[in-house]
Amino acid sequence: MNQLGGNLDGLVVADFSRVLAGPYASMLLGDMGATVIKVESPVGDDTRHWVPPLRDGVGTYYLSINRNKYSIALDLSDPDDLATAHEIAARADIFIQNFKVGGLDKFNLDYESLRVINPSIIYCSISGFGSKEGASLPGYDLLVQAVSGLMSLTGDSEGEPYRAGISVFDVMTGLFSTIGILSALRRRETTGQGQHVETNLLSTALSALVNQTSAYIAGNFVPTRMGNAHLSLFPYEPLPTKDRPLIVIAGNDGQFERLAKVLGVEYLLDDDRFNSVFARNTNREVLRPILVEALSARDADEWFELLSGSGVPCGPINDVKGGVDLALKLGLDPVIEVDGVPVIRNPVTFSESDVSYRLAPPRLNQDRELILSWLSGGQLS
Repeated sequence: MNQLGGNLDGLVVADFSRVLAGPYASMLLGDMGATVIKVESPVGDDTRHWVPPLRDGVGTYYLSINRNKYSIALDLSDPDDLATAHEIAARADIFIQNFKVGGLDKFNLDYESLRVINPSIIYCSISGFGSKEGASLPGYDLLVQAVSGLMSLTGDSEGEPYRAGISVFDVMTGLFSTIGILSALRRRETTGQGQHVETNLLSTALSALVNQTSAYIAGNFVPTRMGNAHLSLFPYEPLPTKDRPLIVIAGNDGQFERLAKVLGVEYLLDDDRFNSVFARNTNREVLRPILVEALSARDADEWFELLSGSGVPCGPINDVKGGVDLALKLGLDPVIEVDGVPVIRNPVTFSESDVSYRLAPPRLNQDRELILSWLSGGQLS
């Protein structure tokens, strides 16, 4: 197959997933050189229709996670289309799907069926709640944010629980799926055998809650909402300045020392109430007004320059435009254009190879003839 070289050059991904977690994983594999065949239903991936916003009649949600893919629409209830699906799976190194658990069994596209015709296949199943007692539960990110405990931790301490501003566990499950697939590929290099990789949103959520789940299972402490405050650190939150809030962080004693000196409150360093992480955390309600008073002397942008220049982590609360603009200012080149479609750069860089942006997110079924030709011995290019 003719394509630009990459770490996964030559590998074929049969992507039978839709919405977010699976397509995000397959896009990352595609960025690293894999050839990704996106198999869609005749109506297309749901996210094509999640609008607004739109670009050229297509939902920007879809555009964000479907570059570097070829699209073919297959109706699995049609015998000819099902035969094509089996041919793609037989040629694939990796198969990704997020159908309801057992949903592909009747089409013989489950792992046990495909390993018969393709023993080396790496088969990744993504679900909401696993393949045991939670198999019948629908897997939506918002639902998992609720039942995992994340929403109980998000929002004002006196207010209602809130969802995160993105589908955080879908994205993380996509990342875990990618990690699992790459690990399985590494094992295949030595054994020649494929295997079944399974991920689910709830397990991802409990892992991603890290210190919060650890507080319960290791400390018998159930965390609750603290607004923008941190359970174990202070300061680690937005604090008001002369004009607007500024995120201010002192994650260790050295950072707090530099913060106190820049703010002109060095006397705090000799106060036993503030001379350690534990002490500052315990006495945060005493320390907060002192810091707020000092910060009121300057605008947020002024403090940002002064504190950052002294090695104190801080930053303004930007909107999304501000975040992209900051990345541009820092030389991170966050936006790549692929055939006129702007996409966000893959965050991984390699010293001896690179990710590539070969294909814009495809129109539904746009590559059908090309894929059918490839199955008959042609090339994808």
